Amino acid sequence: MAALYEGFTLCGLVSGQNFPETCVQGVECGNDTDHVVVTDSGRSVTVYKVSDQKPLGSWTVKQGQTLTCPAVCNTQTGEYVVVTDNKVIRVWKDEDINFDKVFKATVCAEIARVHAAPDRDPVVLFSRGAVRLLDSLLTAPQQPIEEVLSEEEVIRWSGSVVEGKQLAVIFSTEQSGNHFLYLQRFNPNSIQKYKLETEGTAHHPISFSATVKENNIDLLYLYSDGSVYRSLVQRREPQGEALQTLPRSPLLSLPVGEGQLASAALLSLDEAHLAVVGVPHPSAGAGKDYLCIWNTNFQTLQAGKEMTGGIFGQLWGYAGKLYVPHGKSLTVIPYEVQRSSLATALGKLKQAGTEGTAPVLSWSSLLHGDAAQPQRAARGVETRKSKLSRKSQAASTLTVDEVLERITTAPEDEVQREVEAYLSSAPTPDLQLTVGRVAHQLVARSQSEPSFYTHNALVQLVNTRCLCHSVCPDLLLVALEKKDYFLTQLCLQHFPDIPEAVTCACLKAFVSAPDGALEALSVELDSVSFMESLLSGGGREEGLQNGFSPAPVEEDSCDGQTGPSRPERAPPGLACAPSCPVGLKKAALLNEILQTAYSENFLLPHLKDLSAPQVILFLQYLHFLYLRFSQDVSSQTTGLRSPTITQIVDWVGLLLDAHFTVLVMVPEAKELLSQLHKFVKSQVKLFSELGKIQGSLQELHKLRPSEDIGQYSIEVIELF
Repeated sequence: MAALYEGFTLCGLVSGQNFPETCVQGVECGNDTDHVVVTDSGRSVTVYKVSDQKPLGSWTVKQGQTLTCPAVCNTQTGEYVVVTDNKVIRVWKDEDINFDKVFKATVCAEIARVHAAPDRDPVVLFSRGAVRLLDSLLTAPQQPIEEVLSEEEVIRWSGSVVEGKQLAVIFSTEQSGNHFLYLQRFNPNSIQKYKLETEGTAHHPISFSATVKENNIDLLYLYSDGSVYRSLVQRREPQGEALQTLPRSPLLSLPVGEGQLASAALLSLDEAHLAVVGVPHPSAGAGKDYLCIWNTNFQTLQAGKEMTGGIFGQLWGYAGKLYVPHGKSLTVIPYEVQRSSLATALGKLKQAGTEGTAPVLSWSSLLHGDAAQPQRAARGVETRKSKLSRKSQAASTLTVDEVLERITTAPEDEVQREVEAYLSSAPTPDLQLTVGRVAHQLVARSQSEPSFYTHNALVQLVNTRCLCHSVCPDLLLVALEKKDYFLTQLCLQHFPDIPEAVTCACLKAFVSAPDGALEALSVELDSVSFMESLLSGGGREEGLQNGFSPAPVEEDSCDGQTGPSRPERAPPGLACAPSCPVGLKKAALLNEILQTAYSENFLLPHLKDLSAPQVILFLQYLHFLYLRFSQDVSSQTTGLRSPTITQIVDWVGLLLDAHFTVLVMVPEAKELLSQLHKFVKSQVKLFSELGKIQGSLQELHKLRPSEDIGQYSIEVIELF
């Protein structure tokens, strides 16, 4: 989940001699996170305090001189560094007033950029690819500078990343339509060169963003066709003599509309989010420029903000703020990104109920008083007394960090009390961010310490509706390991992003569990109530659904005689559905599996892990449900958790696809397959009969009503 907040203008923009368009050369971090150094396209460098939106100091070169690279701040010395006229390095401090009298050093080669990072020595990148530490260069400004690049090879982009205690410089070049990437490291001094893949001459990289990920350099780059790729450059990777092509993987495909991107930029915000400016918004009209945040894990647009006045393909980010030049101003836009999960990426993570909202209570929860009731931890309606009590206890409530610390060492009953107290007092917005951390800590301790398991605390966390599987992926597995089927059932109900592998693991555990052991456990009450209502109609005679009886069909062809015109009763042996092959509570658990979202392509391979007895038992239960639903439409009781007949048929098809060869060879499955074959034939016959009258029904829509119809009439329509 990500958000872009209301922005503000930091400064206006001016055009310069070398930059005819209104833009800035660079925005770099200052002495602290609230200061930035802005180098405009004219002749000035200005330091701003962002929170106050005001300049703290400004320095301008003389007429005829130009700033040829953005100024940076050396946080170790409190000095600023900039390059004028390509070869003159200027160093100064805040107290220096006359910019012409500050320290200057002229080098013997043209400089492309100066890169700096907090508490690191700045480095200088020369136009021909050589790199020097600033201190060593200022010690001997006229030292010879080697040429690393080939003839006609030009630097297009450069950046720096912090590796350990020093900077590493990374830059891209172009030569005759080919693009290359260089990585310069120090101590020991080494340089690596790679060739970048290009999509022919039509598409080329236009923006880069580099970060460090697990001791490797994580490089994102945007192509002119909107494709975003990722490459990992390994640390201290040995470099052979042959030029290597940098491996890449597609990360995102951004909409570009017609043509190619001419002016766009991207910036990595964290492992799962990136900001992009200059790429069209998918839902906006043409001619509008946007700043967008995309989730790279799930290919979703998380936030967008229109940038009026035109953009220049420039984007910087420091301390939770994005800096975007557009029109005639430099705008600062605060942003926020949270841990990535499928539920939040799709906007499906349910919000916890606001204070004062009455909860939805089922009649089952009011009428049944078994052991499951206190475990459900439903949030009741807050009375005025409870609100006052919460306010009086707010001062003594632990913070989430304190709760996490208690979880690691405190006894089980104390942890339960602390988590319950925190959940009852924490504001709803805080729960959205902290519930996942608390659940992850509880699960981690349960895994490392088998005797520790806080069932009630985990149930309360799931009932907040602020948790999903991708935020705490080990929760369901731990619940299965502990045979906590009540918690497993709640997760299946509330988590919208459960992987198919975990769904099959739950199915396998439910089918394998003995009915006697399950009867002693607590499960969710609505599912039990549905099964009780379904089983209570076991003695009713089979009826008709939509005028059709699901009695077995004896004809070999669906196009044969349709039989008597008056519907007949099914044979006595099939007048009632078979008895339920599983116990009441196992059936309630299996119903949760049927209602869990899945992708067929991902589910089928995991279904093959089920054994033949498990598949037969599950198919028998599905057959029972199908016949019961076919006989009595009222079986699908409104207000209770129950699967639909479509879900039942879909699961039958999935199990047969995954295990048909095995089932054909197992003698125990012969009768079941025969019964399934019969009800499939009945469905085929039904659709065949409907198809025969489809043409006649379509003709009815073409008939024009008579104009001489009075207040009452009978019209006879003959169908041939």
